[in-house]
Amino acid sequence: MAQRAGVSTMTASKVMRGAGSISEKTQHNVRQAAHDLGYLPNSLAGSLSSRKSRMVAVIIPSIADVVFSEVLSGVNSVLRPCGFQTFIGESLFDPGIETDLLREMLSFRPAGLLLNGGMMRSLDAQSLLERRNCPVIRLWDGDHAEHDFSAGLSHEEAGRLVAEHLLERNMRRIAYVGAELNRDLCARRRHLALQSALRAKGIDLISMTSESMPRQAETGRVLTGNLMETHPQIEAIHFLNDAMALGGLSYLHEIGIRVPDRVSVVGFNGTSLANAVRTRLTTVDVPRMEIGSVAARALLQMLSGERVEGRWQAPLRVVQGNTTVMI
Repeated sequence: MAQRAGVSTMTASKVMRGAGSISEKTQHNVRQAAHDLGYLPNSLAGSLSSRKSRMVAVIIPSIADVVFSEVLSGVNSVLRPCGFQTFIGESLFDPGIETDLLREMLSFRPAGLLLNGGMMRSLDAQSLLERRNCPVIRLWDGDHAEHDFSAGLSHEEAGRLVAEHLLERNMRRIAYVGAELNRDLCARRRHLALQSALRAKGIDLISMTSESMPRQAETGRVLTGNLMETHPQIEAIHFLNDAMALGGLSYLHEIGIRVPDRVSVVGFNGTSLANAVRTRLTTVDVPRMEIGSVAARALLQMLSGERVEGRWQAPLRVVQGNTTVMI
């Protein structure tokens, strides 16, 4: 790196450590050389040189999203009893943020990296992952094996399960309500699988989505309002997640549309099941904590030198609530 930047090793070291009085031009040249070479300074300053790291880096889209927080709980339930600590980063489905997190986290030389799948990844991020010095496990996305191991669900299967559930109930006018499908590739895959399964039966899916609104209850409420104003004949709605489905249900109840007599509603992820009282949402239940625990156990096996299969797919099931008709 020093040779590429045209400076001495000592000068390059000072720039990377932020020490000494170095000209801005020299600093720029050194940092550019480091970027070009994929150099990652050890942020622990050699404190781990005499022992193996007990830190595991985890990057998820959002800690505030109960889905990913429960996956993280599954990870911690396995790693912490074994003496490992997790270092958490939130990507917010933003490739730039994810790249910055990867650069920082990998500089700490972690024992392993758990990385959420199903989002766009920058070329810099891909390059960093190719030069990683630890096992990398892909979380949440189980449709394809990637990195050293993948633990997640088949989002294509989830979309097909919803289609089958609605078709069994003779639904023909079906809609989808979602958000941020250009950022969340897993959600997009579920949407496309639903669309494809319905099209095979001669049904055109009507979609009402937004790229600027969050994946929360209020968005479900607003988009359901837009949907019913433009397509009042809709018989069933599948939502991106349970939170949006509950928002949509709130709107339907408010304007006097009976569920499921007039419109059926299906969510996704199963997060509403634990708090259901009178309204029990029909949803695709995902074993969220198990995804995290399986990923963590696979990492421990790798660190012990054991061979691990390339992918684990979480079992899925549609849980019948009172928002779709019984058959």
